[in-house]
Amino acid sequence: MLEIGIVGKPNAGKSTFFKAATLQDVKISPIPFTTLQPNKAIAYVSFNCVCKELNVKCNPKDGFCIDGIRFAPIILYDLPGLIPGASEGKGLGNEFLSHLGKVDAILHIVDFSGLTDSEGKPTENYDPLSDIEFLENELVKWFCKIIEKHIPKFYNSKEDLINKLSEKLSGLKIKKEIIEETFEKFDISDRENFARELLKKSKPMLIVANKIDLIQSQKNFEKLKNLINEPLIPASAEAELVLKNLSKNEIIKYIPGSKTFEILKKEKLTTEQLNALENLKKIMEKFDGTGVQKALNEAVFNILKYKAVYPVENENLLSDKEGNILPNVFLLEKNATALDLAYKIHSDIGKNFVKALIVNKKKIVGKEYILNHRDVVKIFFKK
Repeated sequence: MLEIGIVGKPNAGKSTFFKAATLQDVKISPIPFTTLQPNKAIAYVSFNCVCKELNVKCNPKDGFCIDGIRFAPIILYDLPGLIPGASEGKGLGNEFLSHLGKVDAILHIVDFSGLTDSEGKPTENYDPLSDIEFLENELVKWFCKIIEKHIPKFYNSKEDLINKLSEKLSGLKIKKEIIEETFEKFDISDRENFARELLKKSKPMLIVANKIDLIQSQKNFEKLKNLINEPLIPASAEAELVLKNLSKNEIIKYIPGSKTFEILKKEKLTTEQLNALENLKKIMEKFDGTGVQKALNEAVFNILKYKAVYPVENENLLSDKEGNILPNVFLLEKNATALDLAYKIHSDIGKNFVKALIVNKKKIVGKEYILNHRDVVKIFFKK
């Protein structure tokens, strides 16, 4: 399953973001290093389901569907807080970095209010840009160390070096083609730039401008948004958590990722709470929602460029053999083919692949057909 890591300094709102995205109970505290071990849970990315277009009501086995919005599962990690010097072992640096290797992309949760310093302690007028720069620098230093450690003493050619590095770095989800692309831009003797490029390609990062519900955060966002090179999403993890809890208790109707919500039971709320929710509506309207769901979607679909594909067994009913309609959805890499999907379903189906039907396009394709986002696919294979 696709794995996304949440990183950042202590007290930036990482654990709140994690809880808001997964609704898993984690310790949330203003004390630095609240997260001592990585938290791991299922979160969901969302997209327009094909059920409405195909005039069916889907019955998901994995994830869920609300009003035509399909939610597909991913794994989310909340990693221990990172402080300057982590690559040298300061704070919980070594523990943090050892877990980072398994993720496909990184969400850097940044306290945009400027009310916490580099170690997560209370302050005023701190520059959030400093957090973005320090984290990237710490990760680059870490990658430099890894590359240094794994460069073989003897190798016969550049191709031989690439093969050996690829073998050593595979455990960090760094593919051979990424190493090859990095070699095209930088020589390995230029350690820092080589490591920076390798990091960028293998662990792409999205910046989450957290605590956007605060005035200080909004001012900093406007001041810094054009100075940040990575994709940037304004967010309020705390607001998302509040909305999900109210929705869970059926006090409001809220679909994660929506720009607004509907209050169903005003009598359950105090005047103060109602006023707070009305203010939150204005912030969500200004920033296109709370940003939590948007950040997850951006990471998976726009940065990693994954696509969601629905396999079905019965092309007429759009179901599996039990009659569940559009029961599964797989998140596949951008160049995934019909054959890749077949192997994803089961290795025997992949080995005995004959052809595929793109059901919603009424199109028969071969094993090399590159699938599109939201394709509904029936695989035919020898039994």
